[in-house]
Amino acid sequence: MQAITKHMLFNSFGFITLFLPITLIGFFLIGRHSSAFARFWLIGCSLVFYGWWSILYLGLLLIWIAVDFCLGRWITEIRDVSARRTRQLLIFGVTLNVLALAFFKYRIFIADNLTALSGVEFTMQALVLPLAISFHTFQQIAYLVDATKPETPRYTFPQYLLFVSYYPQLIAGPIVHHSELLPQFERREIYRFSRRAFTAGVFYFAIGLAKKVLIADPLGAISEPVFALGASEPDFFDAWTATLAFGLGLYFDFSGYSDMAVGLARMIGIRLPFNFASPYKAKSIIEFWRNWHMTLSRWLRDYVYIPLGGNRHGAGRRFTNLFITMLIGGLWHGAAFTFVIWGALHGIYLMINHGWIRLKNHFDRRGISIFLPTLAGQGLTLFSVMMAWVFFASPSLNIAAGVFSGLVGANGFGSNNSWLLAHSLMGDSWARQVVGPFGSATLIVSKYTWLLVAGFIAISTPNSQQIVESFSTGPVTGKTEKVLRRHWRKSAVAAGVVCAVAYFSLGELKQFIYFQF
Repeated sequence: MQAITKHMLFNSFGFITLFLPITLIGFFLIGRHSSAFARFWLIGCSLVFYGWWSILYLGLLLIWIAVDFCLGRWITEIRDVSARRTRQLLIFGVTLNVLALAFFKYRIFIADNLTALSGVEFTMQALVLPLAISFHTFQQIAYLVDATKPETPRYTFPQYLLFVSYYPQLIAGPIVHHSELLPQFERREIYRFSRRAFTAGVFYFAIGLAKKVLIADPLGAISEPVFALGASEPDFFDAWTATLAFGLGLYFDFSGYSDMAVGLARMIGIRLPFNFASPYKAKSIIEFWRNWHMTLSRWLRDYVYIPLGGNRHGAGRRFTNLFITMLIGGLWHGAAFTFVIWGALHGIYLMINHGWIRLKNHFDRRGISIFLPTLAGQGLTLFSVMMAWVFFASPSLNIAAGVFSGLVGANGFGSNNSWLLAHSLMGDSWARQVVGPFGSATLIVSKYTWLLVAGFIAISTPNSQQIVESFSTGPVTGKTEKVLRRHWRKSAVAAGVVCAVAYFSLGELKQFIYFQF
């Protein structure tokens, strides 16, 4: 299947200068006369946003949505009549979605492993992975499960189509729940332009764009020679620099996209769930997963961990359920054993964390206090997360093994081959622009400086929602209106400056890490 290679990315000139203004202006103009037609306008714009990449896969998306809508409607009609038929239909629907996801995303992985186990050659033709397949599949599975519950309403097809295809969250999340999105479109006020909501949305979008363009992309240029390009075994400093750069770059890339998605929805008064809340400040792995990819953590908890039994059957079963849940979470991220190991590591981390809590509570009941200092907890958590990222970032286990060898100094301490490789292979990218006039020594200093700046922002500064929500929520009274107007003006100027700097720094277009996922 041939796919159109032009992508409608949030960080593209076409999206910012054409698609977004047309979508917003059309929505508010139509919304003044008809909220129903304004919703159809959003659906149309969302389908254009997806179809800009591939018309063929837009057709696949629409068929997928239609099938799941029919299954969900069927479930809602029989759920009060026959529990057995409802369960059978749910199993059929979930299985159908999982098989469709496996066909596109895991077919080669499964075939390769069957070949390795059986000795029989299984060959599969590679297919271009449809955009957003991992996200909308989980979103629709959640709807099918919820359709079995009496409190889930019977949605119309346009409602369901808008729920799945709404463009801010379509490509890379956040994984939105139907009950938190669709009721918002019934509120009349979102169809009237709100300066307060729009300013908050622009501010979120500006922060996300800055994260992506000014921080994540340069960090990607640092880690790419070691991970993506498979440089010769990195030395101690290269390995640590690449590992930290990947971990920070991934955070700023994905959280930047999520901020932009939240901002795009907030511009019309729609509130999408937050996906990140300073996860690198976490003092434990449990806290990390409460603040990292929060909507995925919620989905795994509600639709995997709890159905498996959660913590209802003793500590042993609880640990097993945690491990299985994280294995599924790892495999969801990619069809490779590196992702499976990444998920397994986090499952083990969570088991150790819960075991520590049980041990602490045991001693507390006997009047003996044991604790881990906050700074030690933060350091241990961040170290554990970064070590797991090595598997996540590595295309193969061999590359991961080479990076780990570098991390412990087995590959030496003084060579600088990967930076030279970056200089020669990155073309007119950020790396060459910075080092061209100054030489390799300045390259090393600039990259370490960039890492320190990114690390400081991730660990020591407020996150985007702490910044924006401090002025965009709360009642507006006569007493506070003038103060808020001044704050809005200052915030709008600040957001405009940040957005302008990021906009004019776009340069070479780089996809979000979860764009085709």
